[in-house]
Order: sequence, then structure tokens, then C-alpha cells
Amino acid sequence: MSTYTSPTEFLATKLVDGVLTITLNRPDALNAFRPEMLEGIAQLINAANTDPLVAVVVLAGAGRAFSAGVDLKVLQGTEPQGGKVGDVFDAPAQRAYLAIRGAHMPVIAKVHGACFTGALEIALHCDFIFTTATTKFGDTHAKFGLRPTWGMTQTLAQAVGLRRAKELSFTARIFLGAEAVELGMACAAVEDIEALDALVAQRAEAIVANSSTAVAAIKDLYNISQQGHAMQDALEAELAREYPQITDTSARLAGF
Repeated sequence: MSTYTSPTEFLATKLVDGVLTITLNRPDALNAFRPEMLEGIAQLINAANTDPLVAVVVLAGAGRAFSAGVDLKVLQGTEPQGGKVGDVFDAPAQRAYLAIRGAHMPVIAKVHGACFTGALEIALHCDFIFTTATTKFGDTHAKFGLRPTWGMTQTLAQAVGLRRAKELSFTARIFLGAEAVELGMACAAVEDIEALDALVAQRAEAIVANSSTAVAAIKDLYNISQQGHAMQDALEAELAREYPQITDTSARLAGF
């Protein structure tokens, strides 16, 4: 496969030099998520997962923001039970984040402008986040009487530590990209969108240059650290796993 057709008008796709960019494409609504966008992300990443031409996936947003979160207009006429937005969102969101986490290739969240609540949950499932210093982040579940269902209490705690995660969620306060880096949520926060484009392109190019099968194995091995094993068991699991699909070692060592 060498081209990707988006299953919805609200996602745009581009595959260039091993990098598949999936762009949230509702700029007039600050790319607020509709269910078909989440479903589309899952479909596109699952397709890329079997495509040897894709070494990296970048998840980005069109216009002024990455995403404002869930489009609450979709929920009009419904009554959330127990603070859950319901299966209309939860089911496709689960398929999206499981596709991101299970992808063989790294998935980069390129975040600018705004990244709130559900959008932050999706970004946190990506392998890493790059952003701008002035991007606004926030977990606003508590503000609207909602409870997380897309993984916030797990991924945010892993990213920033339990106490800091609780402070962000309980207060629902807005914080900027520079603080996201200080907290350990984002890898880097640059000056503007042009610098962000350049940084993500540079990091993606570096990944593409490496062995894609080795990168896939390393991602799988890092996943062990998130499974709650005792250290000794995790070390043994890392040593025991086999990756016969890595076949370019000799050729790469010969070129050293």
C-alpha cells in the first residue's frame, strides 16, 4: 500500500518518505472529535501496521489547534450516566487508542494551539508528544461532571507522576506547553508551529533511518514496563522475547 484514503472528511492523510501523517480536519470546530474521526484513526493506523512503507505515524491537527476534545454537540439529547460520555464515543475511542498503542511503528502526537481532555487522552497514548510553548493543555473532566474513560488516570499518572496527575485532574486547570515539558508530559516545546513542523520532521526522519523491525521490537519491549511486572520478571521477559523479523542486523553492522 502506498496511498491512504481517509474514511472520513474529518481526517486528512499524507504519506511521504515513510511518514504517515493523519491530520484532524475540522479546523472550524478546533478539530473537536466526532466518533467517525476516532474510528478513522483506528482504521488508518491498523492499515499502516501491515504496510512496510510506513515507519512512523504523526497525529496532527489542522488550523489553530490540535483538538479541543470531544464535540459535546454529538451528545445533545442524551443523558450521560455516571459521568460517562457513553459508547457513542467510548467504543471508537478505545479502538483508536488500542491501535496507537499496538502499532508496530512509533506514533508521534504533534500538538499545537489546544489539547483538552479527550484530545489529551489520545495524545498521551502516543509514543511521545511534541508541542509549542504556548499550546494550552488541560484535563477538564471534573469541570463538566465527567469521569475519564479513555485512559487519562493511567497514562497521565505514568507521564507526570501520580500526585501531579491528581492535581491537574482535580483542579481542571489549564497549563501551557512549556509546563507540559517540565512535568514530563511532552518531550519538547518549541517557539511556534513552523519550529514544531521542523522538529517533528527531524525526529521522524531519524526514526525512518533506523531499522523498522528493531524499532518495532523496542516499542514492544517498552510495553513490558507498563504491564506492572516486578523488575526481575520484566528483565527476564525482555531477554526472553524473540524477534525473528529483525533480519538487517548484519548489513547494518557491516556499514558501521
